[in-house]
Parts: sequence; C-alpha cells; structure tokens
Amino acid sequence: MYDQAYIDYLAHFHGTRDYFECHELLEERWKEETPLDKQSLWVGLIQLSVSLYHYRRGNISGALRTLGKANDIIQAKQDHLESYGLDQERMLILLERLENKMNKGETYQSIQLPIIHDQLLSLVKKRCEELGSSYGVPSDLENKHLIHRHSMRDRTEVIEEREAELRKRKENH
Repeated sequence: MYDQAYIDYLAHFHGTRDYFECHELLEERWKEETPLDKQSLWVGLIQLSVSLYHYRRGNISGALRTLGKANDIIQAKQDHLESYGLDQERMLILLERLENKMNKGETYQSIQLPIIHDQLLSLVKKRCEELGSSYGVPSDLENKHLIHRHSMRDRTEVIEEREAELRKRKENH
C-alpha cells in the first residue's frame, strides 16, 4: 500500500534523522513519478526535510526559505495528506509552529510528522530497527557527519557522471 521510498523517508526522518538522505530518497521517487511537477506533495516533503537540515545546522534563512516553499505545496495539497498516512490538520499546525520557532530564533528540535495510519507507523518503526535506529529519537547533534553531510559526502560518483555526460554531448556535436 505504501511506497518503499516513502517508508524509508519516514524511517530516516523519525529514526536516523538523516534529512539529507530523506531528500535523496524522495527526490528519486518524485523523479520516477512526476519529474516535471514541481508542486507535487513529494516535493513538499523533500523541501520539509531540506528545511530541517538547514535549521539543525543553524542556517535559519535557508531553513525559512525552504520551509516556506514546502508549506506552500503542502497547504495546496493538504487534501492528499491522509492518503500519505498523515493527519491534515496536525500537519498544517506543525508547519506553522516550526516556522514560528525558526522566526523566533529558537534552537532546532526534532519533530514528528503526524502519522495516523497504524500500518504505516508499523512499517516505519520496523524500518527504523533495520536501519539500527529507534523511532522518535532526537537528532544526535554531536554527529558532525549527520549535521554537515552535504559538505562531507564523497562526490566522486556525481563528478564522474557529469564528466561522462559532458564527453557524450561533445561526441554528439
């Protein structure tokens, strides 16, 4: 019933708190389904995780900017939230509270998305265990790899792919 990428997203969101991985998982999923739809609920959820990534790192302006985009999409698609196993009203309140905390300069605290479907919650908790984490644990703010993942990751594969694409385009011209 639920997409594995979405279950994985929720497990990382609530377990490992690896918001960078959340972004990667759903971006891939979104590109499979509706890559041209920048207003997809997938995109809103991606932007929410990116916002939390920035917020946790202390980049409040980036967090607010990305949260604003996420909020716009999620508000516009709020009628779809229940089909994603999320409580519509509680989700909108959560986003508003998150924005208020950021605007007040409050420090990052981990949040829980309002999962209302027991089956989805079970799948997510099971996936958390498989990932070696517990559902609902707060972010490990001492884990520099988690906090600064984008700047610490190995980009060799991405660079090699870009170079291969560039060579291919030059060969075709």
